[in-house]
Order: sequence, then structure tokens, then C-alpha cells
Amino acid sequence: MMFFDFLNDIFNRTKSGHSTFSELSDEKSSSSTYVCANDDMKHSFASSGNDAGILTPILRSKPSAIYDGGYRERAQRRGVCLRIANGGAGQTGLIQAWANAFIRYMVTHKGVEPFQVAWYLGDTTESLAFLASGEVDVAVTYNPAAESQLIRTGAAAETVYVFRDHFLLVGPKSNPAKLKEDDDILTMFSKIVSSGNADIVSPPRQRPPTRFLSRYDKSATNIKESLLFATIGQVPWALDCSKWYHQYPRFPKEALEAAAALSEYALIDKGTWLDAPDSVTSHLKIFKIGSDNANDLLLNPAHALLGKQVSAANQDLCKAFMIWVTASNGGQKVVGSFEKNGHVLYSKAP
Repeated sequence: MMFFDFLNDIFNRTKSGHSTFSELSDEKSSSSTYVCANDDMKHSFASSGNDAGILTPILRSKPSAIYDGGYRERAQRRGVCLRIANGGAGQTGLIQAWANAFIRYMVTHKGVEPFQVAWYLGDTTESLAFLASGEVDVAVTYNPAAESQLIRTGAAAETVYVFRDHFLLVGPKSNPAKLKEDDDILTMFSKIVSSGNADIVSPPRQRPPTRFLSRYDKSATNIKESLLFATIGQVPWALDCSKWYHQYPRFPKEALEAAAALSEYALIDKGTWLDAPDSVTSHLKIFKIGSDNANDLLLNPAHALLGKQVSAANQDLCKAFMIWVTASNGGQKVVGSFEKNGHVLYSKAP
């Protein structure tokens, strides 16, 4: 969907009574929470009791895409032998590039019969759940703490560092929060909070109000933004939800489109930004971007985890992928050459 089609879709849904953002009011508070409409929500959800705020993702059973390395019929005959879960890098195409390169490597250098690789779309929390349930063999995720827990509980057999992505703080060019280039990321978040609160008390007439779009979905991005808010002593998602805090549970591509359409600040990964069309990014400005420094708050490290429930028939192949994906002439070569719009999206693993 092109950017202006997306914007028109928001208005058309609102006019027809099927708003893209449905407002849920808490009877204990006058505050409101915004979530996306039921017909195009990021997840399928099951609610618990009468608490509409507790939403549990239902695991999918179908992959988002299946890759064959160009072998088509031969690969189809053998079927899917490796299942990978991931969000942003799947949407940008890195998982596809890895899959095709790995299949060709195994056929050419190891003499195996062509096979298929399936990609399951899921944020970090979903992908780890897929792995723990045995629905996928490998999860590529972005939260070391959650990954360590899966290793500790025995649901994952091993983990390897596979690439570095980076978070960006983007927002409207009008910059209502008055962020400055030399502000650090915590100062920028503080300014967004202060400006957002001030605009609630006295709504601006000459500009859009300060708002922050949160993916609010337990993704690595949502976890990172929550940590940044918590570090400055703020919890805008709490019971008396801050009205400038826009909860929008979508995947990275759709979240970026919404931030551009609605003139809101947002945390987004660099890969998604570089993969987005100019019709979207031209409406926003980058205020801060992460580096490869291990101490940078906006570094977004990606690890591949091998599940414990890999089938015996595919175990050797899945283990081979874990070795190949970290090899300088294998998966790391793919990372270093993976470009969109003339830019390399990710950094190789350190």
C-alpha cells in the first residue's frame, strides 16, 4: 500500500465507522488507549476474562514465505527442512537472502538434496514463543535478556550473534518537542514526555500535538522504548495512560507508515527505515541513530537461537545453518552485502 493510500485508508475507515484506531476507555479513568482495528491487527488475540487489556498472541501455523534457493521442483519434493522466525529482517528481505544462499551452499558444497526454508513472521516475543513451542527451528531475535531465559529454561540449545541493527528515533519535521541534534537519547525522550504532557493541558492550534507511537506489542522495539522511558522515570503506558502515548501494535513497516501519516515520534530499526520508500520517510526526520558501540543505548543486536525441539531428520541441517550464519564467507558475507536503496542495512556480528 502506497503512503497516501495508507493515509486515505485511515480516513475512509473512520468515515465508514471502521476506524483504524479503536478507542478503548478504562472505566476507572478518563484516559484512553488506542489500538488498531480488528480487521487488520498485527496479531490474532485471545482475551482473558473481562480484562480487555490482557491480550495473548495465538501462534500461527503457516509461514509467511517459503524459499527454495532457485531449485523449485527439486526443493519442493524434499519440502521445508528449516523454519526461521523473525520480524524486521524478514520484512526487509535478509532472511530470504540468507535462506537462498544457505540452500545453494548446502547443495553445492555439502552435496545435499535441495530443500526449502520457511520464514515465520513474528516479533521477538512471538519468535521466542514459536521456538519454545517447537513451531520453528531457529529464532532470530533482538533481546539478550529474553534469549538468555530461553537458554536457561532449556527451550533453546544454543545462540549465536548474527548481525547488528540499530534503532532510530524519528519524528515529524516540525519537531514539536524541540529536540536538538546534540541531545542524548534520554534527553530526547524527556522532551517528548514534557511536550506531550503540555500539549494535553493546552492543545496547540498552529501545529500537530506531540505524540509518540509505540508498537506496544512486546517486540524488541517496544521493550527498548519501554526501557528508555523507564530510565527517565516514566511509564506512559500505565493505568492512567498518557494521551500522547499512541499504542499501535503492528510490525515495523506498518508502524513507520503510521508514524509518518500521523506526524508522530517513534523508535524504529534502521533496516526498516532504509527499506521504506521515500513516500514514507520524506515525511519524517531522523533525530538520533544508534552506532555499533556495544554501550550505545540504540544498538539492536540480533542473535539466532537453535531450538531444542528440532526434528531428528533436520537436526544436522539446522546445526549447519548455525555454523554457516556466523561464517565470514557464509551468512556474514550476506549481511555485509545486503543493500536496499543503495545502503547496507545491517552491520556484521562483532
